[in-house]
Amino acid sequence: MRSALRGLTTRGRCFLAAAVAAALSALLLGESDLLRVAVLLAAVPVLSAAAVARTRYQLRCSRVLQPQRVSVGGTARVVLRLVNTSRLPTGTLLLEDRLPYALGSRPRLVLERLAGHKASSVAYTVRADVRGKYEVGPLVVRLTDPFGLCELTRAFPNVDTLRVAPRVVPLSPVRLTGEYTGAGESHARSVAVHGEDDAATREYRYGDDLRRVHWRSTAKAGELMVRREEQPWESRATVLLDTRVRAHRGEGPTASFEWAVSAAASTAVHLRHCGYRMRLVTETGTDLDSGTGESGGSIGLLLDHLAEVKLSQRGDLTQVVHHVRAREDGGLVVAMLGMMRPEEAEAVAALRTSGTTCVGFLLDAAGWLRLPAEQRAAQDKAYQTSALTLLRAGWRVIGVPHGSSFATLWPQAGHGSRGVAVRASLADTVTGTVR
Repeated sequence: MRSALRGLTTRGRCFLAAAVAAALSALLLGESDLLRVAVLLAAVPVLSAAAVARTRYQLRCSRVLQPQRVSVGGTARVVLRLVNTSRLPTGTLLLEDRLPYALGSRPRLVLERLAGHKASSVAYTVRADVRGKYEVGPLVVRLTDPFGLCELTRAFPNVDTLRVAPRVVPLSPVRLTGEYTGAGESHARSVAVHGEDDAATREYRYGDDLRRVHWRSTAKAGELMVRREEQPWESRATVLLDTRVRAHRGEGPTASFEWAVSAAASTAVHLRHCGYRMRLVTETGTDLDSGTGESGGSIGLLLDHLAEVKLSQRGDLTQVVHHVRAREDGGLVVAMLGMMRPEEAEAVAALRTSGTTCVGFLLDAAGWLRLPAEQRAAQDKAYQTSALTLLRAGWRVIGVPHGSSFATLWPQAGHGSRGVAVRASLADTVTGTVR
């Protein structure tokens, strides 16, 4: 009630001032009727404050984000639902939802009189131009009585999270090698289907169904043998993202790092839709697996991480081979790489083995800045050295100059030749060093 009285508007305070003046006049003049008027003038704002205070604690609020994850440049719809659990109607409600600066200015919405035990919904739209994880809320509601004598502010503590994932661009289908590296008890082509004598078997394991026991093989081996179950052959792909701060240039949404993050997200979504089991690995030790669920749901963990990934001060590419091979070898590796020193390029090149297909998008990060001629020449030399190191190891290298489109560069990943030209100046060198 005290907070309600402190929330009296100018009109409410005028009523109280008039009540005091009328009461003093009644005492001086000895007019009892005037005293009744003073009591009435004082009672109106006090009763209004009491009504607002009672309604204040009988409002419920809920918020729904549609959707909870959007891409950079996308929009999300925020639906606010208010329920009046009191029997008393409310006055006009002024709603203000708190938003971070990146999502725009705070929306201010007006909700007319809300009857007792009734609910009403309002909605607004936010646009996100910078990836990240943002908190929407809390909601601040200003309550007024029907006469405008009292106004109170209430903040609902609940907040919701909106994740803004990097921009995902559609990619064209590309024939990539590494489709036949995966997991499963047996490859469909390696399981014999010509009869009982040719059935593929393995040792009995605790928990196996006894109906799968293959007695002929058991008699030959002298121990229980069971038939193998054919499992779908699952292709594996790893997306490697270079998050070292010294590997990238530029600031804000146009930085080379943002280009690499968007390219990593686009690659992960595209390959997952193509049936690959996806991993996201960084040189800092991050290792996320998309799992084996549906394409849209299982990729969500990777997109959520990419929405929040930041440049690392202590990243070390020399450890990247250990991170990628920590759980499995073989498959397809698609790397988004920035500027590298010779020893770092050698470490990354070591990922290329007989069972691994490696595709590297090598960002010419120096192109994101205007550098003096001497510095530019030194950066170009280091860039060409890194590209040549990867090409000699059998990588498919695609150069990424400033302003290029990932959707345009992606088809080069499927070229059969490993000597994809990084720059025109590398063409002659690559021809002599790459088979």
